[in-house]
Amino acid sequence: MSEEVVLPIPNLSVPQHLFILTSPSLSHLHEHSKHELIESITTDEMAPYYASISSIIPSDAALLEKLQASNKKGLDELDEKLKKAEDLEGETEIGDALRERANFLTKIGDKDKAVEAQKLALEKTPGLGSRIDITLTLVRIGLFWLDRDLVVWGLDKAEALIEEGGDWDRRNRLKVYNGLHLLSIRQFSRASVLLLDAISTFTATELLSYNDFIALTVIASALSLSRVDLKKKLISAPEVLSVLPELPILGDLVKSLYECHYDKFFVALATLEQTHLIPSRFLNPHARFYVREMRILAYKQLLQSYKSLTLDSMGVAFGVRPDFVDNELSRFISSGRLNASIDRVNRIVETSSDSDAPGLSLKGAAVDVVIKQGDLVLAQAGRLSRVLG
Repeated sequence: MSEEVVLPIPNLSVPQHLFILTSPSLSHLHEHSKHELIESITTDEMAPYYASISSIIPSDAALLEKLQASNKKGLDELDEKLKKAEDLEGETEIGDALRERANFLTKIGDKDKAVEAQKLALEKTPGLGSRIDITLTLVRIGLFWLDRDLVVWGLDKAEALIEEGGDWDRRNRLKVYNGLHLLSIRQFSRASVLLLDAISTFTATELLSYNDFIALTVIASALSLSRVDLKKKLISAPEVLSVLPELPILGDLVKSLYECHYDKFFVALATLEQTHLIPSRFLNPHARFYVREMRILAYKQLLQSYKSLTLDSMGVAFGVRPDFVDNELSRFISSGRLNASIDRVNRIVETSSDSDAPGLSLKGAAVDVVIKQGDLVLAQAGRLSRVLG
């Protein structure tokens, strides 16, 4: 088996379709996802997985029996091949046979047996490149089943192996794996750094498609990049530009934010929530957080350009009612997320100076203490000099 071949197993689109089917709010996607789910299960002969979701998706008894028979035949052949390698061949051939068996169990969705078989193959396989590939397969199994402990274990193991001498391709693929994991645990800024770093060398198609990779990169980076870097690393990046025609909502999001078209930005953000955040099993738990943080980012960007703004003008800028802006700003100001105040009598939002920011206020207080202490020392020195004189 070539060390360069990275099999797209397990098929990560399968649990994504199941997630959609178990989400009542995504009923408009159910028909398509059910078709894709059954087709993928049939193609990869995923009998154990099909049986495991029978309480969610009623199974076709005839199809399940057919898949189970095919699985048994495939495993019998692989067991025979492994026995032959152990009896007659060397370490390399045994390692290949173990990996082939482990990959079969991974493909059909038998989690426990797949993890056990992959770890055995990892132990018995001599080549460093192959061992890294096995470890990344274990990460994909963890992502498939949302087993965070397995994902973290696999990422740490892959990092350690790559430090022993992994090639540039595997190093870059690991960045994408880490980036996806970080997104799934709401670490958007750290994910952005890794995904942007891999954008020109992306090869991890066994994990996600290039378009999906670019979409996640834009989503993570829009929240974490400065306005200057937003232009440089996203809006003007050739890799992003080549995909944006197929993902227009992402282009609308970053361009409207950069160009300060806040009404268009709010529309794009609301659309993104429905098309990319809520339907994603990785991003869905963080959809409300992401939308809130992006709104705060837009409010900050507008307010930092003015000493004061009326609620009416802000409502016009964002394409919403002034009362909506009032309620949102009040919440964000009271929680310390926006450095401003609202004059409700005159319906004006007043931005505070930098010196009023909590961090800078603490620094100012510290400076005051030092100055006062210095004055005290000088005064005491003066009194002492007079006494001595």
